[in-house]
Amino acid sequence: MTARLVLWDVDLTLIDARGIGVDWYRRTLAEVTGTSLRHVPDMAGKTELAITGEVLAAHGIDAADDTVRAMFRTLTEVVLADLDSLSLRGSAMPGAAEALAALAEAPGVVQSLVTGNLPEVAFHKLDAFGLHRHVDFDIGGFGADSPHRHDLISAAVGKAAAKHGAEFAPQSVVVVGDTPRDVVGALHHGAIAIGVATGRSDERELRDAGAHVVLPDLTDTAAVLKAVQG
Repeated sequence: MTARLVLWDVDLTLIDARGIGVDWYRRTLAEVTGTSLRHVPDMAGKTELAITGEVLAAHGIDAADDTVRAMFRTLTEVVLADLDSLSLRGSAMPGAAEALAALAEAPGVVQSLVTGNLPEVAFHKLDAFGLHRHVDFDIGGFGADSPHRHDLISAAVGKAAAKHGAEFAPQSVVVVGDTPRDVVGALHHGAIAIGVATGRSDERELRDAGAHVVLPDLTDTAAVLKAVQG
């Protein structure tokens, strides 16, 4: 059986932590630069590198490498400080736990992430809701790697191939996400794009972006398995 690499988005695909990220950026920007957050860019489907650059530029701050590194370091510390409250302020998306568990039992399936989050932030977000158990964090694509979503997919595939000693052809890679950027990134790599209409984009927008399959949510585990396995 051909191995299949499933790469999940995190925010509004597996968990709902709306509003928390803005608060984290507010605290991070203030601590690193002494500046109050006045402008919040559209974060949907973007990488942390892209978001941080936009936040700094919007406040007239040069996105020098050392400043970006300081933002990432402080953002991770801010998230760590909020771990106890994260599970109370957010929630797992309906069906996420069941979908991850079912795919973990499916022959030949490897699960990881393609997310705009930093790896530490992604881990803590999933861990807060018990969703980390079936995800391999060693082989994911994360938001510090590139401002471009499709680069994260290539990075994840390369790491997965190195770890498992198997080539993952584009058609054996499945990207699951809630935004058109997730879909476009998957198509750029030649991967299968599964859109989940649990974010701000509805089913039509995800289809128009080119998703091969669109699900209303993750509550139908059998439908998730069918979409992933083809």
